[in-house]
Amino acid sequence: MISAVDTNRYDRQYLQSVRNEIREFVALNVTPHVEVDDREGLFPRESLTALGLAGWNSILFDESLKGLGLGYTEFVIAAEEIAKADASTGLVYAMHIAASEKVYLYGTEDQKRRWLLPVREKGAITTFAISEKSTGGHVWYNLSRAVQDGDEYILNLTKSFTTSGGQADFYVTQTGTANTTELSAQSYFIVDGRNEGIIAAPWSALGVRGNHSGPLTFENVRVHKSDLLNATPEDIYQNSAAIIGLNAVWLGVAQAALDAATDYVVKTQNQGFQNTLADHQVIRTKLAKVAIRIKSSRAWLTDIARHLDDLKETGEPLNTVTAEVNECKVQVTELADFAARIAMDVAGGYGYHTGIFEKLYRDARGGIPMAPSNNIALDQIGKALVGLPPL
Repeated sequence: MISAVDTNRYDRQYLQSVRNEIREFVALNVTPHVEVDDREGLFPRESLTALGLAGWNSILFDESLKGLGLGYTEFVIAAEEIAKADASTGLVYAMHIAASEKVYLYGTEDQKRRWLLPVREKGAITTFAISEKSTGGHVWYNLSRAVQDGDEYILNLTKSFTTSGGQADFYVTQTGTANTTELSAQSYFIVDGRNEGIIAAPWSALGVRGNHSGPLTFENVRVHKSDLLNATPEDIYQNSAAIIGLNAVWLGVAQAALDAATDYVVKTQNQGFQNTLADHQVIRTKLAKVAIRIKSSRAWLTDIARHLDDLKETGEPLNTVTAEVNECKVQVTELADFAARIAMDVAGGYGYHTGIFEKLYRDARGGIPMAPSNNIALDQIGKALVGLPPL
């Protein structure tokens, strides 16, 4: 297993060793389940459990929580390689890392012991339960509100999109703070996924069929005050692990599309003309455009991850890169869509058949509307450029 001891995150050999290790693990423990999970819309439980027991789901935790003690640079590599095999598994993985990191950063020692140790010991997974239909893509506001009852809080709410909904072992859930009507006052609770008041609606979607991001309802769910997370909306949304992980996922989808397309055009022969699809300049040009955009996006994403690692090591706020992470999100999600379309295009009629190209095309479409949706993200970026407040 990769160790962070005496390593240099700027060393290419080290980074390649991380990539090789997770790539080999994915080939053995994730890839074999992908076809069935996608076809039947199954949650990738076996893949996630294997990742958890091996320590990849605890990648950012220190040794006291049996984590790998690695950083954001290694995280984005792992997320990309997992997503190259399957976008659904990659999304579940990225959201688990993001939500569990909030408990790691803002939880009490008791909360970390109770909720994070099982991630490595039992393969437990978590996720965010945040977005509400009433506020759409503006996920930093919820209109639902907790009700305090002595040492407990009662939650009655419905979350519109919750990755791993009905599957997570615990949720990091956002709702309006009890005993106030201030819209910006939001509270975060760690909620046991086994609670009988949690009801997950069926998940049926064009792509990423295994990530189970359907509506999640909490009916009279009681949470003890010991599971109130000491975090603010700024802590949740301006710490960039969630979006940087999702960025890596969509980069992985783009790379998978390029790999599949390249392999197909090299191997597909036209016996009548004694050549392959790779002999056509127009096809090579299309693939080259995808490759260039992937390399530039990976360099950008790696630079952001290294910056986060540097900030973390020096104890500086991580929110200085939030805007850049959002900018990168727009680029990589549009890249995934572009790469999947090019892959289907160069594969011709075969690309339209049920199979790898069709799956990648379906999956790639999911990144653009995912929060923050590209429309909202672009508006926030534009507001920053002209000096307007982002919200």
